[in-house]
Amino acid sequence: MAGSVASDDQKFCLTEVLDTFKLCLSENKEVYLEQYVAGWRGLVKFLNSLGSVFGFISKDAVNKIQVLVNYLNGENGSQYITVQSMVKYELDNELVDLTKRGSHPESGCRTLLRLHRALRWLELFLERLRTSTEDSKTSVMCAESYNESLALHHPWVVRKAAGMAFLVLPGRPAFFEVMNVGPPEQVVAMLGEALPLISEVYQITEELYAQHLLLDLP
Repeated sequence: MAGSVASDDQKFCLTEVLDTFKLCLSENKEVYLEQYVAGWRGLVKFLNSLGSVFGFISKDAVNKIQVLVNYLNGENGSQYITVQSMVKYELDNELVDLTKRGSHPESGCRTLLRLHRALRWLELFLERLRTSTEDSKTSVMCAESYNESLALHHPWVVRKAAGMAFLVLPGRPAFFEVMNVGPPEQVVAMLGEALPLISEVYQITEELYAQHLLLDLP
């Protein structure tokens, strides 16, 4: 019986991700790091529910989530309540590895940037899924989304492997099924609700990083 409980826990549910991203923003539009990480945990379940195809992204995301959780639970955790406070704290204390020289551990800023870029890919891909028709090819939608986002930051070898992986993606019905929401029209409606939230969190983070010239951290 314990096994079935564990598998349920690993099951992706779009509703949970929607609820988490709803809690992500404070009244003055700061991004709560704990909720951001929780939202990503849900997105990792989504990636994993589609088999090993997205392993190269989900494994990296799990590592990055853990780094941020360590900061949240660390002695300076109070500085990591929001993405805004984290950026200010790390820049003020010269904790950001701007040149990749030296042996500084991965900063919260750099770690979050990697998740931020992957979030853009997922946002683009889910938006294409939402507006797709029954005969739309998920492999094409996924590849286009990847090329517009993550591919810009990946070396050729990774891009090549990703391109191969996308070719074996299941069809649109399989994606809608793993959402665990109900019939396709309900999935489409819920994606319509979730994507603007994800997009807003992405845009706020993007503008913050641009303002501090952090979008190209090595």
